[in-house]
Amino acid sequence: MIGNSTNKKGLSIIVPILNEAGVLTSFIKTIFDHSFYENQLIFVDGGSTDGGDEYVTSHQKCKLIKSKKGRAIQMNAGAKVAQYNLLYFIHVDSIPPKNFDLHILEKNAQGEKAGCFQLQFDSSHIALRLAAFASRFNNRFCRGGDQSLFIDKALFNQLNGFDENYQVCEDGELIDRIYKQCGFCVLPQKLITSARRFNENGVWKLHFHHGIIHLMRLTGYSPRQLSRYYIAFIK
Repeated sequence: MIGNSTNKKGLSIIVPILNEAGVLTSFIKTIFDHSFYENQLIFVDGGSTDGGDEYVTSHQKCKLIKSKKGRAIQMNAGAKVAQYNLLYFIHVDSIPPKNFDLHILEKNAQGEKAGCFQLQFDSSHIALRLAAFASRFNNRFCRGGDQSLFIDKALFNQLNGFDENYQVCEDGELIDRIYKQCGFCVLPQKLITSARRFNENGVWKLHFHHGIIHLMRLTGYSPRQLSRYYIAFIK
């Protein structure tokens, strides 16, 4: 996971995609509108069939690479071509705060090597509001991939990136290792993320199954067992 570096200020923004054509236009516009610096925007496609990969290729300011399916695999692939010393992983259905890159780089200059933003869902459901409220606490049990993740590239390489054995909970597994290695910071600004998966599965139902999966991981179940549970109970 070497990648070439640049001395310019900015982030290498890494976005795993799979059949996300419907949100790509607005996401790309938002990323550039909310950026302070000229960042590198990398999309890693895991086998889209909806034309989303072709749309990214046609966008001059975006870089597209292809990999095998799986967020851990895709995000590791993106990190390999990152040009900046700070990596920023974000989901395509999320909206980072204005000047998100500036906030991240300022924290990094203060010595923080990894962190995330607080979370806000685009829904007023009480369960999602409670989950978003919990994201302000700097505790590994309050973390999740929906909050996005910035990490120093040297630290990411030192930790060998995401564990590609994980099809689910890959973000939580890496964040656990970050907490143990050097600590973690939670920025006060809020990232807005879509509640579409909760709406599709049922908010309380998905919260329940997420809780079971996290409990299974913490009590020693294998990545394969987590995947089997996810496939059985979540759309």
